[in-house]
Amino acid sequence: MTVNAHRFCIAPMMDWSDRHCRYFWRLLSKQARLYTEMVTTGALIHGDRQRFLGFSPVESPVALQLGGSEPADLARCAAWAADWGYDEVNLNCGCPSDRVQSGAFGAALMAQPERVAHCIAAMREACDLPITLKHRIGIDDMESYQQLLDFIGPSASAGCRVFIVHARKAWLQGLSPKENREIPPLNYPWVYQLKRDLPELTIVINGGITSLEASAEHLQHVDGVMLGRAAYHDPWLLANADSALFGAANPLADKHDAIVHMLPYVEQELQRGTALNHITRHLLGLYQGVPGARQFRRHLSENAHRKGAGVTVLEDALNKVRQHEPDPTCTAETACG
Repeated sequence: MTVNAHRFCIAPMMDWSDRHCRYFWRLLSKQARLYTEMVTTGALIHGDRQRFLGFSPVESPVALQLGGSEPADLARCAAWAADWGYDEVNLNCGCPSDRVQSGAFGAALMAQPERVAHCIAAMREACDLPITLKHRIGIDDMESYQQLLDFIGPSASAGCRVFIVHARKAWLQGLSPKENREIPPLNYPWVYQLKRDLPELTIVINGGITSLEASAEHLQHVDGVMLGRAAYHDPWLLANADSALFGAANPLADKHDAIVHMLPYVEQELQRGTALNHITRHLLGLYQGVPGARQFRRHLSENAHRKGAGVTVLEDALNKVRQHEPDPTCTAETACG
């Protein structure tokens, strides 16, 4: 299968995939495509655009995910995304939260395929960036594969070429967003079928994927995979993605290397007024399963939030792990310990 820009993606995750998290992820993988948290059109039009759109060029390739349903508003925001240097604009048609539903966007848009197509057309008119969709395989009483095709068809006709498909339905009433990520059954065969029926489109599969081995298996059937919470809770799995999925060299030697490479960024952000814990909260899963991981997490959790916390807090947390490593000078012939 041809390698494309969406072969391996990390999902947009509210409160998690902010610019500090994405900078960290980019250290781990040079090839993965990263996504912002969902940003509503209202937040960009009426709020602090620097706060919502600012990012480091190091993060690229990175996509801005938008939440909205008014074509004109989405067009304005897509144009800003291009101005700010994003590589893609993604429209959220998959989030089932009550707040999103009240704004008539997210997964609720799956009931309005023609409206989504108008949104796609308006954004494509406003900028030259690829406009992509992230959606479910259905909502509520959408029970057939044909209804999924009927949702995709108008947007494909409007020029959308990339569809990121969460292989679960969403129930707009009765299930929480967390339950909607876990209770509706996964239906990977439908997503595979989309690629067979629509070979001209780029189909990216999402939902329940927790390893590079599973990613490689999905890539036998579709163009790309998108990981979410698994990548956040165990970020080191990203460090092997470049070699496993792209045949490229992995960018870091070990987990300590990741912390060392984060230190200059942390120092720079502290000088800008960023609180240390806003960055280090994304690093807590790095040493999962390693001796000293609990002490690493504990030190950061207890100290990074303190007023005036500096880069030494992160250096000290790293040393908590290093203290658990065997002494390389010890051998069976020496009397260490």
